[in-house]
Amino acid sequence: MPASPSSSAEAARQALAARLRDLRLDAELTVRGLAERTGFSHSKVSRIETVRTRPAPEDVRAWARACGVQDQADELVAALRAVDGMWVEWSRMERAGLKAAQESVRPLYERTHAHRVYDGWLIPGLLQTMAYTRAILHATRRRRGLVDDVEAAVAERMDRQHVLYEGPRTFAFVLEESVLRNGVGGREVMREQLRHLLVVGFLPNVSLGIVPMQPDRSVQRPVEDFWIFDSSQVAVELVSGYLTITQPREITMYARVFQELHQLAVHGDTARCLIREAITALG
Repeated sequence: MPASPSSSAEAARQALAARLRDLRLDAELTVRGLAERTGFSHSKVSRIETVRTRPAPEDVRAWARACGVQDQADELVAALRAVDGMWVEWSRMERAGLKAAQESVRPLYERTHAHRVYDGWLIPGLLQTMAYTRAILHATRRRRGLVDDVEAAVAERMDRQHVLYEGPRTFAFVLEESVLRNGVGGREVMREQLRHLLVVGFLPNVSLGIVPMQPDRSVQRPVEDFWIFDSSQVAVELVSGYLTITQPREITMYARVFQELHQLAVHGDTARCLIREAITALG
C-alpha cells in the first residue's frame, strides 16, 4: 500500500493491514503458514501486514479463506475499496471523462446538510455561472488530455446547484479576494460571474465571506482549497488528485482553520463592496 498524502488515508490503510494480521493470529497461523495456504510468498504476507504492499481484492478473499472467515470476505473487500477511495488521482477519477467525475460527487453534495467551503483560487462550483464553469473545464481537459465531454460536464455541475435551493441545507463560503480578480475566462466571463456572485452568494441559507488582500497576513495564511461536508469528511483538491479526509482529528483541524479564515473575512455589505470593486476593475 503506497504512502498517501493524508494521515486519514494512511491510518485507514494501517487499520486494514492490522485487521488482516489479527485474522491470521486468530486463526493461529504464522506468516509462513498463511503463505502456504494462500500461495503467497512469505515476503508478500509480511509486506501486506506492514502496509508496504496493497493487497488486491482477490488477495483479501484468499486471506479470508485461509483464516476460515470466508463470511467476512465481502466486508474486507469493501473496506479495501473504501481505503483506495480516500486518495484518487485525477487520471483515475477522470478516466471516463469529466462528466463522470462530476457525477461521482453528486450524492455527497445531496446528502450533506452543512457545507463549509474555503477557496483561494476559484469561485466554488455551486456559485459558478455556466460560462465560468465551461472555461475551467475546458482548461482542465486540455491540461490533462481528456476526452471532450465538457458540455455534458458543465450541465452536470449546473444541475448540481439545485442543492442551494432545496432542502434544509446551509452553506458557508470563504474566498480570498484574489479569486475575484484572477481573470478566469476573460473579462466578460468574470463580469458575469461576479454579478452572479452578488445574487446567489447572499441567499438566506448562504454565508459569503471574502478575505481582503492585505500587506500583513500573519494571522492565518492562505491554505489549500477544501470543502467540509457536515462534520463527517473533508474534500481537498490537490494538483495530483482528490483527497478525502475522514479522521476526526484532521476534520477538527480543518474546521478550526475554516473558523479562523471566516473570522478574517468580511461579510455582508463590505463583501459586496469588494465584489463591486472587482467588477469596476474589469472596465
